[in-house]
Amino acid sequence: MSVTTTTHLNFRGDARAALEFYQAVFGGHLAVVTYKDAGNVQEQSDADQVMWGQVLAESGFHVMAYDVPSRMGYDQGENSFFVSLRGETVEEVTGYWEKLTDGATIVIPMGPAGWAPAYGMLRDRFGVVWAVDVVSSRETSR
Repeated sequence: MSVTTTTHLNFRGDARAALEFYQAVFGGHLAVVTYKDAGNVQEQSDADQVMWGQVLAESGFHVMAYDVPSRMGYDQGENSFFVSLRGETVEEVTGYWEKLTDGATIVIPMGPAGWAPAYGMLRDRFGVVWAVDVVSSRETSR
């Protein structure tokens, strides 16, 4: 038996745009269900917002997202979570890094780190903080 975790991102009206952006970066299949699609419209202004969405790529990348309904409080927070993106080679993560930088604020530039051949952190144009690195040889030899 195994368990997996998937990052679930919460937005206020930007979920579709964020999911489309992540699909452009990582490829894969995009699925979006609106509140209207699900027959769960409680406020008309929420009808076309994302009730559930995901990007699932063959590479293993998987992220889910939704738009918090207007009747609920929403505070994106400053550092409430990071999305950790880890790859096996510098070339692999650098390709994703370069795409994620579109409209992003670089927190820590991509480069060698004491624990990994490459590491960087950025806040993307949707306010999501990404920690991008290469799995170290110490981790793979456990």
